[in-house]
Amino acid sequence: MKILLINKFLYPKGGDAISTLTTGEVLSQKKHEVFYWGMEHPDNPKYQYEEYFVSNVSYDSDSGFFHKSKAAMNVLYSLEAARNLSALLKVNKPDIVHLNNFAHQISPSILSVIKSHDIPIVMTMHDYKMVCPTYSMLCGGNVCEKCQNGQFYHCGIKRCTKGSFFKSLVNVVEMYLHHALLNIYGKIDLYISPSEFLKSKVTEMGLKGKIVHLPNFVDLSLFKPSFGFSERRIVYVGRLSQEKGVETLIDAVCDSNLQLTIIGDGPLRAKLQDKVEAHSISNIEFLGYISGQALHNEIQKAMFLVIPSEWYENNPLTVIEAFALGKPVLGARIGGIPELVKDWATGLTFTSGDVVDLRNKIQLLVRNEEKLFEMGQNARLFVEKELNEDVFYRQLVNIYQSVM
Repeated sequence: MKILLINKFLYPKGGDAISTLTTGEVLSQKKHEVFYWGMEHPDNPKYQYEEYFVSNVSYDSDSGFFHKSKAAMNVLYSLEAARNLSALLKVNKPDIVHLNNFAHQISPSILSVIKSHDIPIVMTMHDYKMVCPTYSMLCGGNVCEKCQNGQFYHCGIKRCTKGSFFKSLVNVVEMYLHHALLNIYGKIDLYISPSEFLKSKVTEMGLKGKIVHLPNFVDLSLFKPSFGFSERRIVYVGRLSQEKGVETLIDAVCDSNLQLTIIGDGPLRAKLQDKVEAHSISNIEFLGYISGQALHNEIQKAMFLVIPSEWYENNPLTVIEAFALGKPVLGARIGGIPELVKDWATGLTFTSGDVVDLRNKIQLLVRNEEKLFEMGQNARLFVEKELNEDVFYRQLVNIYQSVM
């Protein structure tokens, strides 16, 4: 089978990119012909057909009006993306296109191009972009579902996109154009949801179309389990941003004798470090972004991993990777996290955003060292049985064949 995988980022940046790349690796190992298309970036490895990639676009800078206007048009309908992909498909036509995250930098202009070549399309949803203008279903740091059934104007009223009226307006126009006027997402033959929660939530919010559940996976050969721990330490791994609940975690452990290692980077890093320093909190350390074996070593030393999210997490790879390393997880009871973290089986859950409940659950786990060992074993077995690449591959090929 010849498969084209599309994601705007094609280097390890975030869960969508990692999922795209690992999916491609599994398919290639099974002798399928896989090629990629996305956005140019200096961190990209060498790709076949990279001359057809779209130009590198960043929406993080506070640029002038002309640049903002041009960027807004690109979000709504990228002519470059449509033109470049059309040229690629004339050179090498796949049997199926597997979309991932293509919002903004690429835009849905590519959907009409793919269908004009009579190619089936599946899409893995990594967030809530199909039903929420800002993708996160957050407004002012709180979970928000006001855009249900196409009421996207709420995003503009509340300035949900980074507090900017202009950016929020662009996202509102984008959603009405793509969904209500053009129904451009109707060209997608089937959606893949890594969590049952996301599948249920986007349906509840008004997304039309067939959705199947296919969880993320890991290559178990890359993860050596360690069921014990060498230090009275817990660990957080992830982005340092408000919705991840890291400040809640800091508040929960700041007055304890338990060490907390925070691994990751993001917009809140400076604020969080300043808070720790200002209050002379000595049991919390920031390691910044690390990956590979260095990351595994830090997780293996810990008693358990904490995922204190305060938004609708999908199917967090961080949890699955911790399980693969033989570590239980203390996770917020929100989004798709409880599908993975089963109380006293693979970890423990707590009320999202509740400092007291989080503190109590941390202390409860620390007092149950034998149970930590048992839950770590259960977590590893769960991944070995249900979240390995062979299970993922068989289900994915069945999905592809169902739309061909």
